[in-house]
Amino acid sequence: MRYVLLVLLAALAPLVRAETGFAHLEQGPHGVGFRLVQQYDYSRSYREQYDVVSGQPFTGERARPVQTLIWYPAASSSGTRIPYSDYIRTEATEDNYGLGKAEVDAFVAARLASASAAIGEAQAKAKFAQRMWAVRDAAPLAGKYPVVVYAPGGGSAANEAADIGEYLASHGYVVIVSRNLGTRSFLMTADREGADTQARDISFLVSYAHTLPFADTAHIAAAGWSWGGMTSLFAAAADNRISAVISLDGTREPALTKQLPLSRLTVPWLYISRKLATISELNQRGIETSFSLLNAARHMQLYQIVMQPMVHVDFSPVALRFMPPSHFEDYTREEVEQAYYWTARYMLAFVDAYLKNDAAGQAFIQRSPTQNGAPRHMTLYEPRAADTGPVATRAGFAAELSRRGFEHAVAIYTRLHGEDDAFVLSESDLNGWGYELLRSGRAPAGVEIFKLGVSLYPKDSNLHDSLAEGYEAVGNQPAAIASYQQSLALDAKNHHAVERLKALQ
Repeated sequence: MRYVLLVLLAALAPLVRAETGFAHLEQGPHGVGFRLVQQYDYSRSYREQYDVVSGQPFTGERARPVQTLIWYPAASSSGTRIPYSDYIRTEATEDNYGLGKAEVDAFVAARLASASAAIGEAQAKAKFAQRMWAVRDAAPLAGKYPVVVYAPGGGSAANEAADIGEYLASHGYVVIVSRNLGTRSFLMTADREGADTQARDISFLVSYAHTLPFADTAHIAAAGWSWGGMTSLFAAAADNRISAVISLDGTREPALTKQLPLSRLTVPWLYISRKLATISELNQRGIETSFSLLNAARHMQLYQIVMQPMVHVDFSPVALRFMPPSHFEDYTREEVEQAYYWTARYMLAFVDAYLKNDAAGQAFIQRSPTQNGAPRHMTLYEPRAADTGPVATRAGFAAELSRRGFEHAVAIYTRLHGEDDAFVLSESDLNGWGYELLRSGRAPAGVEIFKLGVSLYPKDSNLHDSLAEGYEAVGNQPAAIASYQQSLALDAKNHHAVERLKALQ
């Protein structure tokens, strides 16, 4: 009898599903640890000498607070798992680390009252008491794991990422997030300063990841919802340590996204958006349709997915959890949560593909959602291959010169500048580059860079002088003499050219 029971248990084992969380997300093979770190970015100020809201003198710490929530693979799932209300508690101290327990308790009570008004007291209390997967300060699992830095939506709290943070951590990722704070006060501003501020927060967290012994900082993605989905692109354009981007219904700010340096956006991009809107709806909202970053960022490998059951706020689980029944119109709560489930599945597959170089993840994101098992008519899927031509940046230009030869410098530069007129190399850029090549023993390449310099800036005496030095380095004395003479014609006080001509003649 015992043998038969063991056989039956073995047969049924594959049918036992992993524990599920919000939206029926399945926990991965790892336990989940959670840390709360209250730190400052001392390279930036946050508070003014006089508070920008009250006008009263401020005497506390004025550096930028970056309260940081971290989820990571844990060595064991044993230990007391935190209730969901613990994530709500973190919101109370996001820019004030000095609050006492009574004040934090009052904050959580107010949040509970708000949730009770929306979905009923019994249901709200049950959601606040729900045990999550994470164990606070659990011992990290041995090894190093890729990093996802998450940026919340405009004015949103860091605990927005709790569910996706736990989900990704259980599948072998370190997830790091801080609140979207304003530049000098709690509330952000929806302008370029606000975008740059959050982008710098993202880069601060990228740097912070290097202090975590379990973080694989060679593989980092930036992800975010709404405003955070856009600022993740600003961060990726400025910080090449970020090797992939996920935007959840972000970038609908054409006045700002037009300012992104497109040639610096070269990493894979997963873009998941709300249900489609009609042209009349877009016009009523004042959304410009003549420019789309999705079309303009042609050097990014793009995976675009439209989740038809979802509206904008549905990408935030902390909001979706407490939405009243009146929020759900064309689709039921179950259908919307199912769409969030598939959103998370594509996020996991995408980072598996590009941070872990996982073949199964790459195959998943190449297939349509229906092919992966998503319900029909839930999604629209539009992948687009990246333009593999040279990129109009100094690094892209140098890479193309290395591939084709420095003798093509003028032609390649002309092409790249024509594609992106923001790509410009100054006289000093070219002069310094040429001398770096001379010093590194690559004089012929240095000559070609100086030749590009004089073709772009023919009246620059110094560049002609530098080209002459390059010709001397490759043993072309007649060309050196001609270039020194041209330099003198432009600047009769060039004593270096005078001395070199005496030596050469």
